[in-house]
Amino acid sequence: MGSPPGESGRDDDEGPRHEVTISRGFWMGETPVTQQQWMAIMDQNPSDFKGDQRPVDRVNWHQSLEFAQKLNAKIPSLSATLPTEAQWEYACRAGTSGAFHIDGSKCTTPTGRDPVLATLGWFDVNSGGKTQPVRQKTPNAWGLYDMHGNVWEWCFDGKRTYTNNAERDVLGPTKEGANHVGRGGSWVDSALHCRAAYRGDDHPGSGWNTRGLRLSTGQEPVRFPAEPSGAERRDVRERRSRG
Repeated sequence: MGSPPGESGRDDDEGPRHEVTISRGFWMGETPVTQQQWMAIMDQNPSDFKGDQRPVDRVNWHQSLEFAQKLNAKIPSLSATLPTEAQWEYACRAGTSGAFHIDGSKCTTPTGRDPVLATLGWFDVNSGGKTQPVRQKTPNAWGLYDMHGNVWEWCFDGKRTYTNNAERDVLGPTKEGANHVGRGGSWVDSALHCRAAYRGDDHPGSGWNTRGLRLSTGQEPVRFPAEPSGAERRDVRERRSRG
C-alpha cells in the first residue's frame, strides 16, 4: 500500500510503502454508484450533472452510508457498506503496483494529458468539465471501471499515518467528526490526484459535485481489534463447547 519515493506526483502521506493483509474476501462495485442506482433507493437526486448512467455526485459521507443502509434494508443479505481505504486501494490496483491500474504504469504527465490515464478515466483534461457516464474507459484486470477519475469515492475510514510495519485489516480513524478518505480523483482533478496511491480526505458532511461513492459488500466493516484477545478467544471456545 502506498507509492515508492520516486513516483511522479507523489505526496509524503503516500509513504512509507508497506504490506497490508486483508484477511477476509469482499466484493467491490463494478462502477461508482450511478444516478439510476441512487434513485432506485433514495428520494432525491442531488447530482449537478444529471444522467442515469453518470455517477451520482454531490453526496457526502453520511448520505453514502444512508444509501448503503437503505439498500441493505431491501436486501438484508447484501451487507453493503463503504470500502475501507485499504480495500479501495487493493481493488483499484488489481494486483498491479504502478501509478495506475496497468502493471508498471507511470504518471508521466502529472498536470497535463497523461497518456495512460486518458485510456482509464475522466480527469481535468478530457472530462469536458463534468462527470461522464460510467463504463466508457478501460476497466482494471478485475473488471472494475472508473477507479481513476470521474468522482472521488468515499472510504469508510479516515486517514491514518503510514509506517514501515506490515498491517492486518488496518483501519483509519472512525470517531465522530473525523475527516474521511476519498480516493480515485475526479473530473476536475489533475492526473497526479487520480493515481492509485493518492489520498484525499474531507469532512464527512462535505458534498461537492466531485464526490461520489462505490460500495463494497460481503463483510461488515473491520473494527479494532481486528482479532480477538486471548481472553476473548478462550471465551469463544468455551461458548462453542457449551453449544
